[in-house]
Amino acid sequence: MRNIPMIVAVLLLAAWGGRSIAASDLSVLVPTQSESVHGLRAPAEILVDQWGIPHIYAANDHDVFFVQGWNAARDRMWQIDLWRKRGLGLLAGSFGPAYVEQDAAARLLLYRGDPAAEWAELGPAVKTETEAFVEGINAYVAALQSHPEKLPVEFRITGTTPDLWTVDDVVRIRSHGLSGNLISEVQRARVACAAGIETDKYRAFIEPEHTPSIPDGLDPCAVPADVLKIFTLGTKPVTFDKGSVKTAAADDLIPANEAGLGSNNWVIAPGRSVTGRPILANDPHRGHALPSLRYIAHLSAPGLDVIGAGEPTLPGVTIGHNRDIAVGFTISEVDQEDLYVYDLDPADPERYRYGNGTEAMVRVEEMIPVKGEPARPVTLRFTRHGPVLAVDAAHGHAFALRTVWTEPGATPYFASMLFLRARNWDEFSKAAAHWHSPPNNLLYADVKGTIGWTIGASSPVRPNWDGLMPVPGDGRYEWRGDMDPAIFPHLINPARGWLATANDWNLPADFPMDTYKIGYEWSSRSRITRIAEVLEATAKHSLVDSMKLQTDPTSVMARRILARLPAAVPDDPVLTRAAAMLKSWDCRAEIDSAPAALYEIWAAKHLPQAVLAEVVPEPARPLVGGGSIEAIAAILEKNPRYALPPETYLRIQQALWTSLKAAWAEAASLMGDDPKAWAWGKIHRAVFTSAVSPLADPRTAQQLDLQPLAMGGSALSPMAAAYRKEDFVVVHGASFRMVLDVGNWDDSRAINSSGQSGDPYSPFYRNLSSLWTSGQYVPLLYSRAAIEKAAAQRFVLTP
Repeated sequence: MRNIPMIVAVLLLAAWGGRSIAASDLSVLVPTQSESVHGLRAPAEILVDQWGIPHIYAANDHDVFFVQGWNAARDRMWQIDLWRKRGLGLLAGSFGPAYVEQDAAARLLLYRGDPAAEWAELGPAVKTETEAFVEGINAYVAALQSHPEKLPVEFRITGTTPDLWTVDDVVRIRSHGLSGNLISEVQRARVACAAGIETDKYRAFIEPEHTPSIPDGLDPCAVPADVLKIFTLGTKPVTFDKGSVKTAAADDLIPANEAGLGSNNWVIAPGRSVTGRPILANDPHRGHALPSLRYIAHLSAPGLDVIGAGEPTLPGVTIGHNRDIAVGFTISEVDQEDLYVYDLDPADPERYRYGNGTEAMVRVEEMIPVKGEPARPVTLRFTRHGPVLAVDAAHGHAFALRTVWTEPGATPYFASMLFLRARNWDEFSKAAAHWHSPPNNLLYADVKGTIGWTIGASSPVRPNWDGLMPVPGDGRYEWRGDMDPAIFPHLINPARGWLATANDWNLPADFPMDTYKIGYEWSSRSRITRIAEVLEATAKHSLVDSMKLQTDPTSVMARRILARLPAAVPDDPVLTRAAAMLKSWDCRAEIDSAPAALYEIWAAKHLPQAVLAEVVPEPARPLVGGGSIEAIAAILEKNPRYALPPETYLRIQQALWTSLKAAWAEAASLMGDDPKAWAWGKIHRAVFTSAVSPLADPRTAQQLDLQPLAMGGSALSPMAAAYRKEDFVVVHGASFRMVLDVGNWDDSRAINSSGQSGDPYSPFYRNLSSLWTSGQYVPLLYSRAAIEKAAAQRFVLTP
């Protein structure tokens, strides 16, 4: 069997029950693996703790990033190789002709500017560190090429091998950090075509209050349903289904802020903390992946000592701390995307109207390698605004994307490299000014007790439109540069003693939105409202309090909806029972809660559709779908923005009861006729599956995939657990949770969503999954002494 020494070490450490272990004992308990690694400049060491977190110790800057790359390849080789092949459009070369179309789409979305401009934004040190990181990956790949018997199982299943990297690969791939409202722009145009733009308020809730309008010169009906097919294909994960590629249908596309994506973070000042030190908490939410999107690592070298989570394909860490400061982030819904619509020249469809004349599209000819057959040519087209996503030749239109994330300096999350050695607020703020994409709320705390918040983002200046609709590409709608980052608000040491963000609209009321239309589509305020009320209710906040809040299943939205359930219940035995169950519920979506199951079934599949059927014209109903839950709540609360005739409100009240009865029937069909046996966790389960398990034999597939795990929470509770409406399977949630005791770093806690390793035969592949699901944490150790006591494996690397 593989990894037996490591398993023994983990079991031995568990048996010691947390007692102190002397250094002399460690040499006996901890399996040590020695490796001679080409490219390393001095001896280095990796201590992997009993939870799978690597702590890397090196003698110099080059080696610490070199070993980080080597270790990322050791633990996540399949994941990082697939990420690179997907991002660069190299899938067909490894997996065959079924992936040519996806490769072409991915290539369309690459950064195509001068790499030197990208590196110049962050400075020469970052390039040097990234070169070392890539050298480390390549050193491990080269070793595998010499010993193919050691290839991870996924390569053997697919008959492929990992490729070598170049340093520019890291900054050319951008399609993993999308930001903006491109999908929503398209949906809004389609709704406007079907039933008028006013109808779109039921699909998307706008903050601050604002009325979208159709840009002059735009025919919303000119935007076809499949206009984002290539965009979707170029940004989707790789799927394997006996060699075929699954593509999302146009009508399945919904804005990210309604799909459950998001994040929470908060920071507590020393005066509000039990410890007398700041507490910083962060849990970024993303789609479930196996292995996890995040990878926790610790990098220690002279002048550098940083620990936290990042993506295993990038050097450094994005969320975490060094000796002096801690940093966390959530997405700020700054709109960085626009869809441009062009009239094509009837005499030459390669040209589009611009100004008083026409311009030619730029054609880029590339060859896509294909496994088992000759390379295939592909033509990529670009306008002055960006890549051409679609051409509607029949109607003489083309559609292109303009976005911040294909511009110099906008490699997603990469500016976090500038945080690694920051020592105070001023140095952190200067680094944040280089953060362009994705737009983030950056929270800060330091060992001297300072806490703060700022926004790191490039925000295009749209002088004559709001960014909510596609616009003609004829020159009337042009970005006027980027907003000066100094215009973004920031806070330092607020009097209330805490700061928090949850993808909510958190700009001051006097922010000049008419001038700087940074974005109008934000996440529901359900999470931030709950976070704020908990933080305000506690005079002194502890680390445990933050862990409880990160895993709090309370839904403020459920509270709002149920407050509008009429007091008078119809004379119906089912509705009597259903109303009694919901009215007695505390709005906490616990695993064992029957009311939570009933409410979520109702709120996801019955209530919105019943309400919207009374207000949305029939032609637009398929496009609006279940609408925005914020809009549903606003309708029930009789918000003036959703003013309706009295007779419509009466029909909506009746629809509440009709839909609740239907939800009761569905609950019975899913969990049985006895409501006492209902439980939210019976149908609300987290599922983690490997991309290649459909290609594996049953025994290997079982090893690759995790068993479904019952979960509490929902998309709108701080414990984010968004689910597919058709089957309630949890597909989005906290990719990583972290609670930092700032200054007393060894008391910090963290958890990854499944496990640290990408090797399905490693004890660290699935060991964290049940802890993550149940809201538990592991120590995020920082001091060498504490790490030595918790070590499970040691790698000694020599040049």
